[in-house]
Formats: sequence, C-alpha cells, structure tokens
Amino acid sequence: MTRRYPLVALLALAMAMPAMPAHAASDDDGISIMTPEQGTVKPGKARPARKHKPRGSSNPVYPQPLPAPQSLTAPPPQQAVTPRRPKVPPPIMVPETGRILPNLPPAAGSGPGGSESFQDRAARCTHQAGVYGDAAGNRNAYIGRCINQ
Repeated sequence: MTRRYPLVALLALAMAMPAMPAHAASDDDGISIMTPEQGTVKPGKARPARKHKPRGSSNPVYPQPLPAPQSLTAPPPQQAVTPRRPKVPPPIMVPETGRILPNLPPAAGSGPGGSESFQDRAARCTHQAGVYGDAAGNRNAYIGRCINQ
C-alpha cells in the first residue's frame, strides 16, 4: 500500500506534463543575451560594401628555370662477386654410441662475408640432430657438441 501513493503521484505528474505549454524565447521579443560585435550591422540594415585589398607582395617572386642536365656518364663497371662457400665442419663422434656422424654442409651464412653465424650453426646442428635421430644419442648433448666444435 505504501508503494501505491508515489506510483499514483508519478502517474498524475506524467499525465499533467503534456498539458503544460512549452514556452521558448522567440527572435522577435527583443531579448538577447548576445551583444553584437563592433562593426556589425543590426538586423534589417544593409551592410556597407567592403573595399578589396589585394594580398601578397607587390614584388612577386617567380621560380628560376632549372639548370640544364649535365652529360650522363656511364655507370662504373660491374665486378663479379663469387660467394664464398663455407667449409664443411669435421664429423662429430657420438660418445654414447661410438659412431662418427658427418656434418651436413652449412647453408649460406648470414655472418660477415657469408660466414656461418652462431644462430646459423645452432639451426644446422638442431636440424642434424633431427636427421640422425637415435644415431645421435642424447639429442641435447649432440647439439651442444655440434655448436661448440
């Protein structure tokens, strides 16, 4: 029952709201909070024409013509570059099995002059450990020996 009275009051207020007329300020009532800027004309009066003032310099600068291209010379002669083939590292002896496993030839290295960098060697040794499988014995020991040789 206690909830019924606020609900009825709210319903009565909602019904009364559309019946109330809305009052808005109109343009013709003469009330304005905006003051006109200096030099502006009040509504209803014509503006005076402005005189055109040219902009820019009285001494314009024109671009200079480009110099004539110099004679084209032949490019320097090309030198043939032969990539250095990296040496194949010596074979690795696996202590667990007693076998000697050959190293795979290294790919073109990313080091200076095409030499095999540490990362290239680590990738090659990891690949070899997978190729040789169980013949390489302990995989981690094989990769360590291969990288450090």
